Amino acid sequence: MQTILGSGGAIGTELAKELNTFTDDIRLVSRNPKKVNTTDHLFSADLLDYKQLEKAIEGSEIAYITVGFPYSYKVWQQAWPRFIENVLKACKERPTKLVFFDNIYMYDKDQLDGMTEDTTINPPSKKGQVRAAVFHSLMDEINKGSIQGLVARAADFYGPSIKGTSLLTEMGFDPLSRGKKASWLMSTQYKHSFTYTPDAAKATAILGNTPSAYNQVWHLPTAKNPKIGKEWIESIAQKLGTKPKIQVANKFITQVLGLFNPIMKEFVEMLYQYDRTYVFNSDKFEKAFDFKPTPYEQGISEIIEQDYRE
Repeated sequence: MQTILGSGGAIGTELAKELNTFTDDIRLVSRNPKKVNTTDHLFSADLLDYKQLEKAIEGSEIAYITVGFPYSYKVWQQAWPRFIENVLKACKERPTKLVFFDNIYMYDKDQLDGMTEDTTINPPSKKGQVRAAVFHSLMDEINKGSIQGLVARAADFYGPSIKGTSLLTEMGFDPLSRGKKASWLMSTQYKHSFTYTPDAAKATAILGNTPSAYNQVWHLPTAKNPKIGKEWIESIAQKLGTKPKIQVANKFITQVLGLFNPIMKEFVEMLYQYDRTYVFNSDKFEKAFDFKPTPYEQGISEIIEQDYRE
């Protein structure tokens, strides 16, 4: 049995598809799980309740963490430590291997140009501090030998059918598809990597089913030579057959938008990711598994074909 904790999100859904290559014994866990493969087992649970979490993991060889708590520091501050403590306890008692799908929020903001698995952990934001604490909790147990686990880390992501969870979708694809102006944060002149969700899910499934991959941190496959903001919008507009109109939201504008939009309010502290070069390196994974990430132009075309063509 392989179990996905937080199965309903963008990564969880794609991961379920990819795990079907390795097993047909997959358990999907969330408050309201829905089948992705016909053979999936559904388990409804509150992942912050230890007894429910324990039952959700029971009998699992591998558990994948793809849960996405609401994008709020207050929620993260309360939910993440409680969740990770419970899941580590449950996995140690089984034992169950643990695969943690992670982001780059804990990285030093002055080391985002060429991020690798060895980039310094020095979170500049409150949400980044929460993620760093979660990461350290997991690695402490791995280093003590009390659990087998790995960290699969992605950059900002983009991909098909992930409306509401991808800034590139919200800022670029959606408004341009309606003939409106795209938006970008801070400056359109910096390179910005995006991890393609089908690649991320496929790679996470590979890692989970490769015994030698455990007890390590892995950057998930992400195309090289990312576009600057302006080029991202131009490429999306060109493939949609519309004009690449764009408006830039600086910190002040984002703060004003945050008065009406809770997500934008929470994102103010993350704006540093858009006022500098943000390039994500996945050479370690690509070389280990002979994997070629989806080129950006292909990813854009596939998203438009799936989500914006009638």
